[in-house]
Amino acid sequence: MKNTEIIDSSIAMNRWRLVLGSSSDQSLDFEGSTRELKMLRDMEELLDYLYSHAQGDDVREEGSADRRGGIGGDSPLSAAKWINRVRKLFPRQTAEVLERHALDEFKMTELLTDKKVLEQMKPDMGLLKTILQLKHLMKGEVLETARKIARQVAEEIRQKLEQSTKQAMTGRLDRSLQSPVHSARNLDIKKTIRWNLKNYDTDRDGLILKDIYFSSRIKKYNRKTVIIAIDESGSMTGSIIYSAVMAQIISKLSFADVKLIIFDTNIVDLSSEADDPAQVLMSVQLGGGTDIARALTYCGSLIQTPKDTCVLCVTDLYEGGSRKMLMNTSRNIINTGAKLSFLTALDEQANPAYDKKIGQELADMGAFVGALTPDMLGDYIGRLFS
Repeated sequence: MKNTEIIDSSIAMNRWRLVLGSSSDQSLDFEGSTRELKMLRDMEELLDYLYSHAQGDDVREEGSADRRGGIGGDSPLSAAKWINRVRKLFPRQTAEVLERHALDEFKMTELLTDKKVLEQMKPDMGLLKTILQLKHLMKGEVLETARKIARQVAEEIRQKLEQSTKQAMTGRLDRSLQSPVHSARNLDIKKTIRWNLKNYDTDRDGLILKDIYFSSRIKKYNRKTVIIAIDESGSMTGSIIYSAVMAQIISKLSFADVKLIIFDTNIVDLSSEADDPAQVLMSVQLGGGTDIARALTYCGSLIQTPKDTCVLCVTDLYEGGSRKMLMNTSRNIINTGAKLSFLTALDEQANPAYDKKIGQELADMGAFVGALTPDMLGDYIGRLFS
């Protein structure tokens, strides 16, 4: 057998051993140099720490960390040590998969009760969803670290969506703002002539254009009110995150007033926090019951100029309160002339699970019922007010 084939066989054998776990050590052992064996046994202990949770075991119990020399030594393997070693021993993509398994599948919530561990994890939508689900376990510095992660992820989403949202919600020429799109359609002739008069060539009897100005296309609106009511149901976590960020983006538009509430069976008005999505997200308490009718009744009380108001209720429509009241309240809002929409999902997948029967009844009375991706929301609101 060639040396390369021997090496390939050894690699395959070691990988299988890692997959099968330490319980297979009597029939299948690692192969390699002393250094390689130590690294493989360290990797095995990390995997044991994680996947023993699937059987309800805990490899940190007394004596379990001493099965191998490895990283455990004389001290128990902590969550902080686990995540540090995972990142050191495994490729980055593999480490991220292991971290996600630890949080999502095996509920190793201790990973989110250690500030150092939390700081080392990749700040993304997945981690933020987990933080929202587990923040009730956090205190002190850990909670503050979670808040910073929420702010960072929300800011990344805002940067991704803000420009397209603003463009989608605007439409006519704004003479006060120069456009980066240089086309004849956007040419601001008056401003171009005015600012180039100093360049008039008397010999040629003509105007030399050194600076040419183009205008942005912005639609002029009367002041509009956008009321966003967010269902705190655990199944709506992704939609909650995007709703909070979109509320911030819309609140910055000169023609829009944003009212923001979150609800389960109770209602919390966070309109004063609409420009701070991290604060909104850290105020959410996932789970509990749902009373959509009560939330809509409150939304109705906020409507002052119905024709210039849209109510966006982000919910899966699984009503825990009075279904009859939900229908009556929705009809009342529509009858005022306000626009009523039920967003069954507001996330990148826009693949909702919701009560389709209630959804159909609401659609039949004139409400919009459906899922949107975040980048579609700006265009949708713009069309509501067009």
